[in-house]
Amino acid sequence: MYKLLLAIMLILSVLIIMAVLMQPSKQNSAASAFSGGASELFGKTKARGFEAFMKRATTVMGVAWILVALALTYLSSK
Repeated sequence: MYKLLLAIMLILSVLIIMAVLMQPSKQNSAASAFSGGASELFGKTKARGFEAFMKRATTVMGVAWILVALALTYLSSK
């Protein structure tokens, strides 16, 4: 069981990295990094299409990764 969860953890790790790299950038220039993102943070625009799918997929994989990590911690303590 431990080895199966470890394999799932490794696969999820690679998939999360790929999902984050595939997400479109929201910054237009390097200057926007210093000016803050309040307008983007409190903006009322919702992600649509591919961007929404990637955001949701990344969230689901992140939650699954945390759950697998907790299961691995539990199994390794026994």
